[in-house]
Amino acid sequence: MSIGSIADVEFGAELDPFQPDTSIAATSAFAEAVGWGGGGRFKDHELARKEGLPGALVPGIMAMGFLTSMIHRWSPDAEVETIDTVFRAPLLADEPCLISAVVTDVDEQQGIVQLDLTVKNQKNETRVFGTANVRLPG
Repeated sequence: MSIGSIADVEFGAELDPFQPDTSIAATSAFAEAVGWGGGGRFKDHELARKEGLPGALVPGIMAMGFLTSMIHRWSPDAEVETIDTVFRAPLLADEPCLISAVVTDVDEQQGIVQLDLTVKNQKNETRVFGTANVRLPG
């Protein structure tokens, strides 16, 4: 269900989760697009392991983009005012993950909804979590 206004939001509602593209092709293209072309940290599992990482990573700002994308799937008219995230553990490229969120506060007077955000890997381990404040039309 697409949310058009603050009146459509229910406390405790869960946003439709989705699986973003975390492939090496996607992380590599993202790294190139933001100017992080050097090294293998986002492009190659073996090169990333040589840097001491568990494998190629999904860039943190790419993960935040996934969270923002989920919010706009839920409410295309939403204005994301803030996203505050905690990166608990690396999110690895080529490893499926699930993005989810739940409504934890609705302030109808201010037109602000607070969401708790979660990114879990295929083992159901929380890799990233946080909150977003989202402004919706009245």
